[in-house]
Amino acid sequence: MLVCSCNYITDKEIREVIVELLNEDCWQLIVPAKVYHAMGKRGRCCGCFPNVVDIIIKTTEDYHAERHSTTAEVIDYMSRLKQFHEENRRADIERRQQRHRAA
Repeated sequence: MLVCSCNYITDKEIREVIVELLNEDCWQLIVPAKVYHAMGKRGRCCGCFPNVVDIIIKTTEDYHAERHSTTAEVIDYMSRLKQFHEENRRADIERRQQRHRAA
């Protein structure tokens, strides 16, 4: 099925790239931009990104179901994800404060 009509990318190609990324690090955060970058493409209209997110979630769930990931691994991943989110949140706040100075 054609997912991205701007770049002519199918769901099979997206799934293959996701599995390759998961084979490198099965607990990394995968986003549409990372998938497109791995394919040497970039989002143009980005209308396909919601579908790509759905494919990422489904493929990642299937990948971990096949590997029989333990609850401890999932908890560790969630804590890493939360830490990543907090670090980026702090960086966003600092960036806003530097750009937006009161007169």
